[in-house]
Amino acid sequence: MKAALYRQNGPASEVLEIAEMQRPLPGPGEVLVRIAFSGVNPSDVKSRAARPLTGSYQIPHSDGSGVIEAVGQGVPTSRLNERVWTWNAAWKRVDGTCAEYVVLPQHQAVALPETVSLEAGACLGIPGLTAAHAVNLLAEETQAATILVTGAGSAVGNLVAQMASMSGHRVIGTASRRRAEMARQAGCEAIIDPHSGNVAAAIVEAADGMGVDAIIDLDFSSTSKMLPSGILKPHGVLVGYGSNEMGAASFDFRNALFNAHRFSFFVVYELLASERDLAWQRLHSAITSPRGLAIAIDAVFPLDEAAAAHHRVESGEALGNVLVAA
Repeated sequence: MKAALYRQNGPASEVLEIAEMQRPLPGPGEVLVRIAFSGVNPSDVKSRAARPLTGSYQIPHSDGSGVIEAVGQGVPTSRLNERVWTWNAAWKRVDGTCAEYVVLPQHQAVALPETVSLEAGACLGIPGLTAAHAVNLLAEETQAATILVTGAGSAVGNLVAQMASMSGHRVIGTASRRRAEMARQAGCEAIIDPHSGNVAAAIVEAADGMGVDAIIDLDFSSTSKMLPSGILKPHGVLVGYGSNEMGAASFDFRNALFNAHRFSFFVVYELLASERDLAWQRLHSAITSPRGLAIAIDAVFPLDEAAAAHHRVESGEALGNVLVAA
């Protein structure tokens, strides 16, 4: 089979190569998926750039979609020819989805409803589950009426805004001018450009001068600096799934303490099985609802151009998800 892989960290154009590899065989409890589309996420390009390899090579990408072509011992033959989407394919594994085939434990190949395209299916792993779990945490933590979604025009943030809107929350979003329409279509009642003016003051004003009840946040390093400005009400909660600065984060502890702010951080790769099941339930409900879940696709690259797909994600210019067609 053909696969894109790298043997050392570095720039995509220098380390990603296209190689011929032996088609894998499913073992007990595993399935062989013929990949249709492989999803390229920011974490995939960051891993290629800097995360140490766990083997002699790495086929990147955790997300994908395709059809089950073979099953291992203990897997029902009824799963043959089943349309599926994948999660965590490249997490602590050397064989991700940027290839013509991938073998996975059968529970990591989830049945894809017939009403959902294979392109959209390749975006459900990291973006979809992150968004669904974030909204689930919000439901657990607070009865929030008004929430702030940072990056409402990004792949994850846009799905967060849609799911939160479906759940009856009033959504305020941050999005650049070129992404504002995506945020608006996702259900944001107010949209604030994070690159212009006093963002914190604009958020407070949009929240009727009182701040929001909760924040679902993609960049804690930026949002934390605005908390003393009152963007989050007392007893509010911030659910965070990312930060542009991944080292030590500094924030005003006294402000957070005396406002009784709560913080809930998570990484989608390490969800508990029970958390993942609940996230999948919300995600499945959203993608099969009459309203549906709009999943934006920015570009689809052929497997031979996997490096170009990585560059597109790294550019920050993508309006939606970037895919590789296997």
